[in-house]
Amino acid sequence: MEKITPFLWFDKEAGEAAKFYASVFKNSKIKSATTLDNTPSGTVEIVTIELLGNEFILMSAGPLFKFNEAISFVVNCETQEEIDYYWENLSTDKKAEQCGWLKDKYGLSWQIVPIVLSKMLQDNDAKKVARVTEAFLKMKKFDIEILKRAYEG
Repeated sequence: MEKITPFLWFDKEAGEAAKFYASVFKNSKIKSATTLDNTPSGTVEIVTIELLGNEFILMSAGPLFKFNEAISFVVNCETQEEIDYYWENLSTDKKAEQCGWLKDKYGLSWQIVPIVLSKMLQDNDAKKVARVTEAFLKMKKFDIEILKRAYEG
């Protein structure tokens, strides 16, 4: 068991979402599922999943709480193909997304980010950082080649 585990509250979709996420993230699985009856929220489903080695708990307990952009999960990607894969499989509205952020069909926010971007933004050359920042602020889905060209000047 991890010391800190993300716990996500869904209306009725915890089981469906668990299956979806386990299908999108390779080497992932549903670890357990439990149904609790007669709770203040009625029947509650709790599903534990493992995504890329990280444990998450998903719960269906009614429409009391909704996801928003204040919480998101970052997926660090090595290649453009990896960015494209997650973007295609997670994004519900590719035209509305910005700066690598997207929302999935459950309203959960994800950031699909190239690992190289962090290295670029930590460079000591302020001009390089400014060019990269200007380039990525125009993007919806990150494009590694455009970021590299901006970085190199």
